[in-house]
Amino acid sequence: MKLLKLIFGFLVIAIFSCQSPSDGPIEPRPMRVLFLGHDSENHNSSVYMPMLQAALAPKGYYFTYTSDPNALNESILKDYDALMLYANHDEISDPQEKALLSFVKQGGGFFPVHCASYCFRNSREVVRLIGGQFESHDTATFTTKVIEPDHPALSGFESITTWDETYKHTKFAKDIHVLMEREDPDGNEPYAWVKEYGKGRVFYTALGHDERTWSKPEFHDLLGRGLHWVIGDAKATALDSLDLPVLTYSEAKIPNYEDRDPAPKLQAPLDPVASQKRIQIPPGFSLELFAAEPDVINPISMAWDHRGRLWVIETKDYPNEINVTDGIGNDRIKIIEDTDDDGKGDKFTVFADNLSVPTSLVFSNGGVIVSQAPHFLFLRDTDGDDVADERRILFSGWGTFDTHAGPSNLQYGFDNQIWGVVGYSAFEGKVGDTDHSFKQGAYRFQADGSSLEFMGATSNNTWGLGFTEGFDVLISTANNTHSAFLGIPDRFFEGVEGLKIKSVKKIDGHYAFHPNTANVRQVDVFGGFTAAAGHHLYTARNFPKEYWNRIALVCEPTGKLLHRAIIEPDGAGFIEKDGGNLLASSDEWVGPVHAQVGPDGAVWVLDWYNFIIQHNPTPPGFENGPGNAHVNPLRDKQHGRIYRIVSNTASKVSYPDLANDKLENCLATLENDNLFWRLHAQRLLVESKSVDSKNELINLINDKSTDEIGISPGAIHALWTLEGLGLINDSEKEVISVVYTALSHPSAAVRKNALHVLPKGPAHLNKVLAEKLLEDENAQVSLAAILYLIDQAPSDQIGTMLFKLSQEERIKADEWLSRAVYVGAVRHKENFIKAMHQNTPDKIASGFQEEVEEIDWSGSDVDTEDWKELETPSRWSETNAAELQDFDGIIWTRKEFTLNGNQAARSGELSLGPIDDTDDTYINGKRIGGMTRAWNDARSYRIPAGLLKDGENQITIKISDSGGRGGIYGNDEDLFLKLGSEKIDLNGTWKYKVEEQFFPNREVFEEGMEIADLFMKFHGPYAQELSKSLPDAENDIDRVIEMATVPDQMKYDLEEFSVQAGERVKIVFSNNDGMQHNLLIGSPGSLEMIGKTADQMAQSSVGVEKEYIPELTVVLAAAGLVDPGEMRDIIWDVPNEVGEYIFVCTFPGHWRTMNGVIKVVSELQ
Repeated sequence: MKLLKLIFGFLVIAIFSCQSPSDGPIEPRPMRVLFLGHDSENHNSSVYMPMLQAALAPKGYYFTYTSDPNALNESILKDYDALMLYANHDEISDPQEKALLSFVKQGGGFFPVHCASYCFRNSREVVRLIGGQFESHDTATFTTKVIEPDHPALSGFESITTWDETYKHTKFAKDIHVLMEREDPDGNEPYAWVKEYGKGRVFYTALGHDERTWSKPEFHDLLGRGLHWVIGDAKATALDSLDLPVLTYSEAKIPNYEDRDPAPKLQAPLDPVASQKRIQIPPGFSLELFAAEPDVINPISMAWDHRGRLWVIETKDYPNEINVTDGIGNDRIKIIEDTDDDGKGDKFTVFADNLSVPTSLVFSNGGVIVSQAPHFLFLRDTDGDDVADERRILFSGWGTFDTHAGPSNLQYGFDNQIWGVVGYSAFEGKVGDTDHSFKQGAYRFQADGSSLEFMGATSNNTWGLGFTEGFDVLISTANNTHSAFLGIPDRFFEGVEGLKIKSVKKIDGHYAFHPNTANVRQVDVFGGFTAAAGHHLYTARNFPKEYWNRIALVCEPTGKLLHRAIIEPDGAGFIEKDGGNLLASSDEWVGPVHAQVGPDGAVWVLDWYNFIIQHNPTPPGFENGPGNAHVNPLRDKQHGRIYRIVSNTASKVSYPDLANDKLENCLATLENDNLFWRLHAQRLLVESKSVDSKNELINLINDKSTDEIGISPGAIHALWTLEGLGLINDSEKEVISVVYTALSHPSAAVRKNALHVLPKGPAHLNKVLAEKLLEDENAQVSLAAILYLIDQAPSDQIGTMLFKLSQEERIKADEWLSRAVYVGAVRHKENFIKAMHQNTPDKIASGFQEEVEEIDWSGSDVDTEDWKELETPSRWSETNAAELQDFDGIIWTRKEFTLNGNQAARSGELSLGPIDDTDDTYINGKRIGGMTRAWNDARSYRIPAGLLKDGENQITIKISDSGGRGGIYGNDEDLFLKLGSEKIDLNGTWKYKVEEQFFPNREVFEEGMEIADLFMKFHGPYAQELSKSLPDAENDIDRVIEMATVPDQMKYDLEEFSVQAGERVKIVFSNNDGMQHNLLIGSPGSLEMIGKTADQMAQSSVGVEKEYIPELTVVLAAAGLVDPGEMRDIIWDVPNEVGEYIFVCTFPGHWRTMNGVIKVVSELQ
């Protein structure tokens, strides 16, 4: 769990200028603090900074985190009022040193904390700036002493008592002013000091080793006081004058899932202007209010039409007033327009009302499709008054038992289908002629409702969907998977066993989110994403370049924030990194539920603005409602806000004029720099059946130019427009030709999408193979090529290619490529087995061998010297055992206790409280009980008489957990041994040892499994049986042909020979020449294709590795490069089709002269 390096591009212009103290009066504003940490779990800055942020953001201190010392840059530091340093960076470069010193000299505040006193030791000037250097430490619990109580930095601060490291310092600067000390037998040690440097100020404290100090409110108070002093008097006055809205609270009946003491209170709502003052966004951006109550109430989803007008769904019926009988309710869809161009909505038109819990909408065929379980509705305005007068059901089957688990996120896909996600309310119904039943995940359907396809299953309630500009599909789920990648559609996995991961993989790189308030109320995944919603990427060009096609917008309403997820390619898949927040609020009513790039290139945010966000489970003292949410009268039905986050450097955007009768504008818009406009233009072209646009679309694809991030949007959308128009088929030779051209486009995204639209068939596969897309330098293109290969009709050639791929190291090293090849092996298992039979018959004969080590640490004789300590009871994630913080797996834990003879003679009861989630419990090596996957059940086991011993005894428990937060986690009083009326407490320090760590998000191939081994594990018996019927490579030869090279003439000694259809032929090839040659057999008429492909291979570094043998379906057999004087055999199963086949040498430059004909006849005389 790490916050990743800062995105520097947006840190150019602050919303508020950061003047130095000498600049005179400063307008009231928040203070911006750059927190420089490091990537380490020791002094875990990425964990501790959010603790401080939650405490001080409500007071007007806005933090930005980075772990990269390159943030010490004048262009970055100028946007901040103070720099806080908490890290172990050994050295500082000359430019970084200059920037840091200049920042402080010119009036910036500098706040080094704890280990910062051992940073940048190569710079004497920085050490002097800090004021001293760490020398050594022990640890202790101690109380600091303020020795300068009248200094403004610590005025009113008394002391802090904490466990911490007992720092001793050296190299003290002469100008430090010590404010606080730690008493020490060797003399009191300075523990907080201040100094001035030019116009700036420095505050240092030695406190802060770990969460035992960082979690204390008095430590937050100390740091807040220090920040107030280091920013300087003028800025402190500006902060004090900010007039942040005061949050007022009252007693109320509020769910207390965290069992807090004191229980949460009800915050009063703020008006939009006041609430906006408590919202933090990054430097370089502005937050603009577009609409608010009473014009907008409970906004849950939004979309913009092809005119750029905002459409918003308002749902007062959510969550418990759903009407599933006739669908008539109190919800509506509203069109909001800004008619005077002042950035605020001023025209509000109700397009449709009397809806009941609609959750999303998408534009289609002159109307909108609306998800409203149990139906998908189609609404249309037929008379031009912006009010729907047509309403019909498109199809039905969506579950309604839980309103926050239904369908949502409807979006028009590149593939001209409508995409969406659904939670655990699931789908069961008939669409077209097909019955469907699936649980949570992603799906797509034809806009006319004629067909539906389930695309991939997710792990829990699913509320987020987004596309990259290259049509990669990303997903967020509500609970602990705020970012996931859909890499292989679900249909490929039918009948495929053995994989941990199928279509969708969790890719998020961190657990925690980073709220601006400590008053976060959550049902589970405490401190992490438990209500992640939306996964739209930033797909315009109005924000700085670092955002383009790489920052995903993930709302977290329980955290009052909009997360910035950094999405980066990782082989054929993606990884997510923590980019902090794009928006965070200390107003407890703020609830971002939908964020998306709008037509203007800004990020628009729907704020549900509701104090009660939590849905279920129903807490004690509350009732469950019809929407499976707890009934709570505090659920608000009067508020709602819509914001725009605007880059301060962005230019005003002119909207294209799109319409069904302005198709020339649609064609031009396919190259727009905002994906929003491109998809609308594509949709309008497809819906208008604009086949006359074929030539213009072809021209877009032939354009080889790319933008700054390697995307060629015009070509991508032109491909999919042609597909949507039905023009990509074998009768359209010109279109097929341009799709072939796209297979070699400079943009990997174009090559990948060309594979998606290319029709299936041998001729098209040959083109894919000729372009070497299976081995493309971009792994995502390779993945698309492998899936294209799998979709072909079965053949021995497909099986051979899949087997070869399964042996390649680049395939084994990439989880998605290895998964795809394994899927292909299963889907083409007969042909894959034939290839295994030809190449690795021993693997088939031996079958799958799996070694399993049996571990039993229950015995009294087990040496526990290397076992570690674990405070019990406690959840693993809440202990100080770092290796158990995010642990899934098996541990053994042990507690030793001593009994006298009378005690040992009795039977007894062992009470352990709840264990998460599976246990096997032993006393002195004998199992006395256990429960499986019963994470919430208390354990109480009988101990039979005679099992306990006089003297030393052991309780040993094997605990297995696969869902996080495992352990013996009840209360202290739950953990005891009862012998008659006597109770022996067992809480305290136990010992533990890890047996195995589970990696549910790690595929079996990452754990060392070979593709062929996994295949044999699940298909070994079938492979062995089939192998018996297959001829051995060297046996059952019907005919032997001997041929050789003619020395120094670049020709074979045979120009033609004949074989019989269906027989097995062995060709013995001898190289009598003074250079290398190979021998390939090809289908009739394939000489030129094979030869030209070989010419291309000659220009590639992998040509010699592949022995200049093209991977084409027309290559039927081959002997690789044969050195002079050597010989090599080919075993060829001659096809049943008669004709003139070819043989050829494809060493560079040879094929045109070194070839001949093989006549395959029905019967040889």
